[in-house]
Amino acid sequence: MNALENVKKKLKPGQVYRRADLEKLSRSVDRDVAGLVSEGTLVKVGSGLYQCPQRSRFGVLPANTDKLLTSFLKDDDYLVTSPNDYNALGLGTTQLYNYQIVYNHKRHGRFELGGQLFEFHRKPRFPKKVTVEFLLVDLVNNLNQLAEDRDAVLARVRAKVPEMDAKRLSAAANNYAKVATRKFVEEAIASAH
Repeated sequence: MNALENVKKKLKPGQVYRRADLEKLSRSVDRDVAGLVSEGTLVKVGSGLYQCPQRSRFGVLPANTDKLLTSFLKDDDYLVTSPNDYNALGLGTTQLYNYQIVYNHKRHGRFELGGQLFEFHRKPRFPKKVTVEFLLVDLVNNLNQLAEDRDAVLARVRAKVPEMDAKRLSAAANNYAKVATRKFVEEAIASAH
């Protein structure tokens, strides 16, 4: 059995590998990776990232987002959201966006991984999972980056605040809001009660 076949046996379909992971499987990693990519056993999904494609009867499945991000960040402490999630708040936001936001502690910038566009934001704190309160705070934090009428959205946010749990909204603002957002949310809560 040649070295390439030996490496191939150790790859798991659907798994995302960093170059450093593949170094453990091969003595000549660059040559073997190039061979595996050219024959389709590995697919390059980002700089130094490779996926062993998982196939279905419809063709090659895209890389699993969690596996992709965990390999890219070398960490599983992150939160994935999208500006499209704001539409679920019922505030009249209707735009659709083709990228996801990844809050994390390590990377910042825009990267294409596995054909998907991710915008990484390095933050000191973010929740483990998305809540309605976090989404509202996040919307106000990022309002300048959205293709929405800023004043109209803020007016609808003010109208929405009385319907929300004031304690949880205040906690979300204290933990995750920029200074201006925190002030806006505190004023909206105060005027609602």
